[in-house]
Amino acid sequence: MTNADAVAAFADLLKRGEHQQAADRFNAPDIVSIEAMEGPMARIEGRDAVKGKSDWWYSAHEVHANRADGPYANGDQFIMRFEIDVTVRETGQRMQMTEAGLYTMRDGKIVEERFFY
Repeated sequence: MTNADAVAAFADLLKRGEHQQAADRFNAPDIVSIEAMEGPMARIEGRDAVKGKSDWWYSAHEVHANRADGPYANGDQFIMRFEIDVTVRETGQRMQMTEAGLYTMRDGKIVEERFFY
């Protein structure tokens, strides 16, 4: 599978709302995930750590709607744009978020994901 094929398959899974399946299939074992924030989850390294961050996020939020657009590709990088409607479980606050993810793909695997919001 070429990088272009992998990008298209990854994006298709995200568009269908199958985020964990996309990560399971395409995240490299040594993936680096960088969030636009400070704190312990600002930079996470390794597939298991990234899955732990994702598990925490989904347990802390009730997702009402999630839309993904893209990919917008340039070489070995591409952007996905997300619109997310969630309620924070702890506070009950409902909010709509727009986020962009910049992904770097090598040998058919995501080696870095970097989020902007």
